[in-house]
Amino acid sequence: MHITDIKCYPVWVGIRNQLLVKIETNEGIYGWGESGFSTRELAVKGIVDHYREWLIGKDPMQRGALWQEMYRSQYFEGGRTLTGAISAIDIALYDVVGKKLGVPVYDLIGGKNRNWVPTFATGTGNSPEEMIDISKKIIAEGFNCFRIHRYYSPEKDNIFEPREAIADTAEGLIKVREAVGNRPIIGNDFHHRLSVSEAASFCQMMPNHTLDFLEEPIRDETPEAYEALRKMTPMPFAIGEEFASKWQFLPYIERGITNYARIDICNVGGFTEAMKVAGWAEAHYIDLMPHNPLGPICVAATAHMAMATPNFSWLEIRESAGEDLNFYSKEIYPVQAEIVPGKVTVLNQPGLGVDVDESSLSEPFRFWETSHLQKNDGSYTNS
Repeated sequence: MHITDIKCYPVWVGIRNQLLVKIETNEGIYGWGESGFSTRELAVKGIVDHYREWLIGKDPMQRGALWQEMYRSQYFEGGRTLTGAISAIDIALYDVVGKKLGVPVYDLIGGKNRNWVPTFATGTGNSPEEMIDISKKIIAEGFNCFRIHRYYSPEKDNIFEPREAIADTAEGLIKVREAVGNRPIIGNDFHHRLSVSEAASFCQMMPNHTLDFLEEPIRDETPEAYEALRKMTPMPFAIGEEFASKWQFLPYIERGITNYARIDICNVGGFTEAMKVAGWAEAHYIDLMPHNPLGPICVAATAHMAMATPNFSWLEIRESAGEDLNFYSKEIYPVQAEIVPGKVTVLNQPGLGVDVDESSLSEPFRFWETSHLQKNDGSYTNS
């Protein structure tokens, strides 16, 4: 068996673009993958198209060697654009191999550790009262883990004032915990918009067990900054959604900086790289809490990884009483994992268990950016 074509589809689904990759073979077996480098899809497409020129004719069964060749075939290794492309190709290769061997992907990477995959939801409110209302709806729906955020309207005015945001968010989170009790697992994501001092102030506003995890409070380029913050608070951290390799995870795992690994299989390098990080995290008693703001291909790939991984907590899902972003289109994806409140069940069919109706990929790529945020004084801050 050999690769005959690699097709790349940057398409609009729901409220943003998705970048899908299809690998075709001479035996009529094909596989689907997805890249997670959101808002830079065309850059990733350029890399996929470049790799296509020499991947055609290769044996898809040799996916580990192909990963190494893709990663090492240029002088400038790594980076999110390259690994975003490698991720999509690697996932599609696993889909091909699973279909060739007649087994689901989780059987290729260790077999089932669980029967279904626990998930967490996300909600947002304009006030403490709205945050409480959304939280109760998410819990009633069937989730026992969720993130709840305070809405600060960046899309309206592109303004983010960190000190205002942490004060308002803290007020709402404290009242949510009081309203729902101790059993639900509650998290919050500041999307790396804070400094060390701002994040420390926020953590200090939280009474014990207000939050079960704080996600990405600061940027990740400097692990020493996270170590400084780690010393200022006992609050568990969930870090890693931006990491594009096992090497980026290295200090966060080895130095005990993170408590949950927010691995993104569509960014970190697909199954080939993600399973290495999973085993490494297991050795340090760190659970995976995968980043998954994408479509059904990413849901399925991440769920297969979760099925085969003992050290797993919850998978991010973007369809709940708190939000519905229309990422999981049944028209585009007529075959996909079963998603119900609180869990995902992967299909026990060969490969990923996802199929795409290519005739429905009719909504073309749209140029779209997240908000370019500024403070009140006009200076730019993290988006």
